[in-house]
Amino acid sequence: MAQLASLLRDAGHDVSGSDVAFDPPMGPALEAAGIRTLKGYAAEHIEASLELVVVGNALGKTNPEALRAEELGIRRASMSATLREHFLVGRKPLVVAGTHGKTTTSSMCAWILHEAGLEPGFFIGGLPHNFPSGAAIGSTKRKLVTNASGATAKPAPFVVEGDEYDAVYWNKSPKFFDYVGVGADDVAILTSIEHDHIDIYPSVQAYEAQFEAFVARIPRDGLLAVDARDATARRVVKDHATSRTLFYGLDGDETGDVTPTWLGAMVAVDPISGAQPFDLYAGGSSCGRFALKVPGAHNVRNAVGALAACAEGFGVGVAAARTALASFTGVRRRQDLLGRPDGVALYDDFAHHPSAVTETLAALRARHPAGRLWAVFEPRSATACRALHQAAYVSAFARADRVLLAPLGRQNLPEAERLDLERLAREIGSKASAEASIDAIVARILEGAEPGDTVALLSNGAFGGIHARLLHTLSARRVR
Repeated sequence: MAQLASLLRDAGHDVSGSDVAFDPPMGPALEAAGIRTLKGYAAEHIEASLELVVVGNALGKTNPEALRAEELGIRRASMSATLREHFLVGRKPLVVAGTHGKTTTSSMCAWILHEAGLEPGFFIGGLPHNFPSGAAIGSTKRKLVTNASGATAKPAPFVVEGDEYDAVYWNKSPKFFDYVGVGADDVAILTSIEHDHIDIYPSVQAYEAQFEAFVARIPRDGLLAVDARDATARRVVKDHATSRTLFYGLDGDETGDVTPTWLGAMVAVDPISGAQPFDLYAGGSSCGRFALKVPGAHNVRNAVGALAACAEGFGVGVAAARTALASFTGVRRRQDLLGRPDGVALYDDFAHHPSAVTETLAALRARHPAGRLWAVFEPRSATACRALHQAAYVSAFARADRVLLAPLGRQNLPEAERLDLERLAREIGSKASAEASIDAIVARILEGAEPGDTVALLSNGAFGGIHARLLHTLSARRVR
């Protein structure tokens, strides 16, 4: 919502917004952009002169400002519908959808298109290190594309992270429905489908149905790039997509009855630079060697998907894409190196689903083969706090040498539905412990982490400010 407010302000609109608090960094950034920030929700914030009220999906129909807007007859819209109307219409969207990898893949796409000179707009849920923010209008001018048929003016690209969470209280459909069907040749990437957001999609069938409807909405003349390794994604696309479809993957993937057009082959991490090389093949032909500053097979997979969509959907050349990916520096809170206090590599990562935890720890283990790997996990999301993935979490932490489990971030769930942290620690084994507090976790790390170790802080929330505390306490330990 803050990013949308900034986009609307950049487009020349007068913008104000309400929230319970405006903490750094977004609060000061909004005020610096000339956006009026109104603390708390009050009917008097909604004046009859307003032309549009954008209602966030965290609010219900009893919110006083939503009620006042309805009473005054002011037009209301969801975030996703507003993004579509003001920024996607007249553009060529590239929508990145899937349970995992959306933010990084979206950021890679935006950077590839930017470095290729296509001046993309973008709207991304995280903060890419390569850009000053997670959203930009980009160029709205049509781009001249030359091919064998001659020169054609094409709409400028707009990359959007396609979230499957619901749009607003009067429209419980996923936000990504608003992002496709904008033009005749939309481009989309489908990274994965694995049951998530259990608070609004209680069954696997309900969750998968959203992706079935999403791929069906991609225009027949559009393009859909799909991770061939994901069996559910393959089935959904086969049964419901009408657009042109291509598959991408990594060498050695089990891909069922499909053959990836775009294929990456992993190469050992460079021991000096820490770069992750891979060889790229398109249609069976070698495109040469690429290198990423961000480690792990999952990031190579994200990169191959981004390459496929940008090359086949927007005509970006392989050489330009290679240069762009070599300078891609990742996304905040995705294997984000915070520092090396007292020789301990301290990482912040958004991983909370078992699959994301597995991939993140595998990538960090490959980047830091020496020393112990500490996994410090806060189950905070609606899915992570439930017992849905109780068994899956046991294997997710396999690559860690030490596992510290923080208290559940949601204590209001019925006990029978909760993730059992004591049981999880027992089933992981002696290397794991369920800790009573953030203080206890900090004390464990301060006592046990040694120079050369790696600590991964895994949470989709603020994790009680543990990041700053560990940076301070580990640094202080060094100077004693």
